Amino acid sequence: MSPYSAFALVLATVAVMEGVAWASHKWIMHGFGWAWHRDHHESHDKLLEKNDLFALFGAALSIGLFSAGSPLVAGAAAWEPATWMGLGVLVYGIIYTLVHDGLVHQRYFRWVPRGGYARRIVQAHKLHHATVGREGGVSFGFVVARRPETLKRELAAQRRAGTAILRDAADAAG
Repeated sequence: MSPYSAFALVLATVAVMEGVAWASHKWIMHGFGWAWHRDHHESHDKLLEKNDLFALFGAALSIGLFSAGSPLVAGAAAWEPATWMGLGVLVYGIIYTLVHDGLVHQRYFRWVPRGGYARRIVQAHKLHHATVGREGGVSFGFVVARRPETLKRELAAQRRAGTAILRDAADAAG
């Protein structure tokens, strides 16, 4: 495989992983995996969250792909593209950790972006956390963020339809 093809495969895998992350966040974390994800949506002063266990699935996927691409592990059945796909999953995991845990939730460093795409990501994720519980919500991706104005309109529509309870409404009621 040429270096250009390998690089393109890494980038394509990173892009695909945003879709995988969106779907798993919406349908697994806010579905049957809510028991692990719940503490991510609640205030706490713990260093780690049950939600952090989801990272083990990304790590397992990356390791599995590296293994499938390694002649040392897979022998003659090794498939070289799997190595580059494994690297793409790893790169996405690093981006996720820096953007979501670092920038948005400030678990590793403190920086509040004043503008640009970094600010949009922070705003979009804060709007994701604007709902109480696992029902409703917006912005399930981690790196791709739609305009905050669009997300606010979607949240307002969910509130009117009764499919989401917004934090400010719950705080005002309680």
